[in-house]
Amino acid sequence: ITATAYAPGAHDNDQWGDKTYLGTQIRPGVVAVDPDVIPLGSRLYIQYPNGHGEYAVAEDTGGAIKGNRIDIAKTSVDKAQDFGMKDVKVFVVEKGDK
Repeated sequence: ITATAYAPGAHDNDQWGDKTYLGTQIRPGVVAVDPDVIPLGSRLYIQYPNGHGEYAVAEDTGGAIKGNRIDIAKTSVDKAQDFGMKDVKVFVVEKGDK
């Protein structure tokens, strides 16, 4: 899956600011997904090309997040831009129901 990153606020999240699709705060550990591919509320493990990984929850969606793509929340625009774009492996640890 292709991963990009985003930050809370109008710069990356338009009129929704610091809120996710589910109404929670955008924060590290949140990802935006295509709910047709990964159900909202799912707990995920994201494995990066260097072998490291992190757990996250699918709480957000995005206009550009379609198909095999996720957007990983970061604390700032600079950190999101530094992340860039990466090919990652995503494992669904627990399937969401939303």
